[in-house]
Amino acid sequence: MKTLERIVAEKLLKIKAVKLQPANPFIWASGWKSPIYCDNRKTLSYPATRSFIKLELARVILEKYENVDAIAGVATGAIAQGAMVADELNIPFVYIRSSPKDHGLENLIEGDLKPGSKVVVVEDLISTGGSSLKAVEAVRNAGCDVLGMVAIFTYGFPVSEEKFKEAKVELTTLCDYNAILDEALRIDYIDQSEIAILQRWRKDPANWNPK
Repeated sequence: MKTLERIVAEKLLKIKAVKLQPANPFIWASGWKSPIYCDNRKTLSYPATRSFIKLELARVILEKYENVDAIAGVATGAIAQGAMVADELNIPFVYIRSSPKDHGLENLIEGDLKPGSKVVVVEDLISTGGSSLKAVEAVRNAGCDVLGMVAIFTYGFPVSEEKFKEAKVELTTLCDYNAILDEALRIDYIDQSEIAILQRWRKDPANWNPK
């Protein structure tokens, strides 16, 4: 029987939300060369996949956390998914900007988040963890308790795992890098000779060279 991680990996690869190109790397905004590109916003265009992810994220929250008062989505990638999860759980939703608005009320958190609320943060993708944990900090600064974070996918970088540990944030993801590689290998998207290159990238993405 396939694990949940492998099922989600299969779905993401099928709709090309995840692309693997070890021989022709992508360039991230950070300047890093990367053999993988993940765009989970694509899942929103596929109703069956969109619903599956929503229900699984909601299930994780129900199983792990009691008395959740609100869901906070991280802008922009997790706004839609977070709102759907909050709707499924029938609890309030807010979203967290990457920086405060430069006009009006200059909000960092959009919506009505009451101090003292127990909050689960929803993300679409975890890379280095920096922007995700800034969102956690914003919720905590609003006087709320962050119970944990749930996300669709993580690259599993050692640096991000260390940051989450330091911030004392429990992270649960539906899919991870190893599951993507396993599923991509099964469907012949990549071959065995590329696995070592792909694994080397994750250990040191800033200095990775495909050759």
